[in-house]
Formats: sequence, C-alpha cells, structure tokens
Amino acid sequence: MKKLAIIGASYLQLPLVEKANAMGIETHCFAWPEGAVCKEVAAYFYPISILEKEAILEKCTEIGIDGITTIATDMAVPTICYVAEKLNLISNSYASALASTNKGEMRKAFAAQCCAIPKFAVVTEWEREVPSLHFPVIVKPADRSGSRGVTKVLSADALESAITYAIQESFSGQALVEHYIEGAEVSVETISWNGSHYILAITDKVTTRAPHFVELAHHQPSQLPSDIQEKIKIETLKCLDALDIKNGAGHSEFKITPDGEVFVIEVGARMGGDFIGSHLVALSTGYDFVKGVIDIALNSFESPVLNNHQFSGVYFLCKETEAINPYFSGVNAFDVEKQILSETLKEVTNSNDRSGYLIYQSNKKVELL
Repeated sequence: MKKLAIIGASYLQLPLVEKANAMGIETHCFAWPEGAVCKEVAAYFYPISILEKEAILEKCTEIGIDGITTIATDMAVPTICYVAEKLNLISNSYASALASTNKGEMRKAFAAQCCAIPKFAVVTEWEREVPSLHFPVIVKPADRSGSRGVTKVLSADALESAITYAIQESFSGQALVEHYIEGAEVSVETISWNGSHYILAITDKVTTRAPHFVELAHHQPSQLPSDIQEKIKIETLKCLDALDIKNGAGHSEFKITPDGEVFVIEVGARMGGDFIGSHLVALSTGYDFVKGVIDIALNSFESPVLNNHQFSGVYFLCKETEAINPYFSGVNAFDVEKQILSETLKEVTNSNDRSGYLIYQSNKKVELL
C-alpha cells in the first residue's frame, strides 16, 4: 500500500484525505490538533505544526512515505517541497516554494521574466514615501491568503495604518504595496507535470470590492471573451515558468482592465481554496483535480481529460450576501452541497468571517445575487 503524507488537516484538506482513502492509499496527516477535522479521517495523525519541516521530515523518513502533498493552503508548500527534496520525491524545488509563498519574492521573479505585473514595493515598516507608486494602491501581507490584512488605500493619509495592519498579519513582517488595478478578477486552475502545464479552468470571482476584497462567489467557466481568456492562459504559463513550478496544482489570480490588459496578481503552487479546486473543477470539467494532485505526488500522473463542460460555482453567506439566505432552505435543482456554519451574518473583512456556503452545478450560470 502506498503511503501519502498530507500536510494540514483543516476542512480544506478533507477532500484530499477522503480521496486518498478511497484510492486505497495509507494517509499520514500532519497538523496541530486544534481544528484538525481530518484527525479522525486519516489513517494516521501526527500533532506537528505544518511549519516544522525538520520534525515532519524526520517522521516521514521513519514512515517511508511514497509521496507528500496538500491542497488549498500556501503555508504548507515550503514544508512539502523541503521534505520531498530531501527524500527525492515528486514536488517543486524548495527555492520555488519560497518564491511562490512570498508575494515580494514572487514579484521579483515575475519582473525578471517580464510578466505583466503592477508596479510594487516591499516594505518592512511604515515609510512616508513609497517610491514610484501613485494612488490608489493595494496593501497586503507578503505571505498570507484569505484576504487577511488587505486594504485598498486611496491617499497618503491612510497608508500608514494599512501598512501597519498588513505587517501585523504577516508571518515575515513584510507588506506588499502595489498599484491598484481596476477591473474583473479571475483565477486559473492548472496542473503541471515535469514542467508541462495543463489549464483546467478559469474562474470568475465576485468580491466585496474595497477595502478588503473578500470573495463572495466563484463561477466556472469564465464568461470573459475568448480573446481575453487566451491572454490569461498565455500569461499563466509564463508565470508558472517564472516561479519554476514544474509539478502539482497551480492557482493563478489575474485582474483584467476595462481596456483588456491582463495583470497577474499572484500565483500559488497549490489548487485554489474556497472549493474551487476541490469541487468546482470536477463539477464543470469532469476532471478529478484532487486525484490528479495525489497521482503526481505518487509519480503516477496521466494527462487530464476535460469532458463535462457544465457550469458550477459557490456562493458564500455573509451580511453582504444575505439575499441568498432563502436558498439554504429546502432543495434547489442546482444544489450540490450547502451548509450554514454560523447563524450570525457578519460584514466580512476576511474569509473566516463568512457564515456558510452553497455549491451548485447547472447547465447555465446560476445567478443568485
């Protein structure tokens, strides 16, 4: 029986653990016990922080794992690549992992390969002048996800508090300040094998807009014009190569201006969260993305076949989307999965403030807002 190490044990990794179990793979899950919903699902659970790469390497060596992976979390990526590199398993390089999990280093890699990026600066403390940037700007932690620490800043008066907020949320104490790009927002799901990249889906995003840009909904396939989608695909491949992402899932985020210019915002060496990778890709394309990630980790990958061509999406419940509350009662024709996590509807500042979700599949885009 193959042995797979899974880094992280939250609800995000639950589809991965369940899929591996169904494939007859022995699952070894690493995370702190608090919030570890996979603890009771994985064959083996180890209460070790996903950041403790040396301790995880020691245990994985003892176990004799055949592969190591995760889904939908950036924090686990350096540990995965570190362990895989030491044990000669399939992954990206540790250097690639560091570049794909720090937005400052990511921007530098993109700039070196002439990727289409906004002007930016990386700061470690409040500076009265941020060189060469004009307002509005986006300020965000260099190494967090889920909209934590993100603020749109319209003038110099608000810059200090935004930088301080981002640095407080950052693990490395760094903030990224970059020009704000007005326009539509999409993400691209990819899977890569030995440096060959396969584009699986482009996802249209709906967010709260300024100041925090928390995701409220995602829809596949994208409704953008085909020529714009082609630009996005070309830039995606360029960005993956710039970060030296050769194996596994990729989640690339872009902004498209009203004039049709495409700018990369960030690229993660993992599948998208918010059920994009774990659910929506399979619902809209027929391709089992989670199985593909497992197959890569275990060196048994086969090129993806996309044969479903349906519409899928997810809506998140919060104060801003309270109009969708009635759809959580009874059964709708498009329901795949839905859950209310809290009866309290908050005005969201990050993804953790959302109170529930509704996943759909249909022969057309389902418009609830």
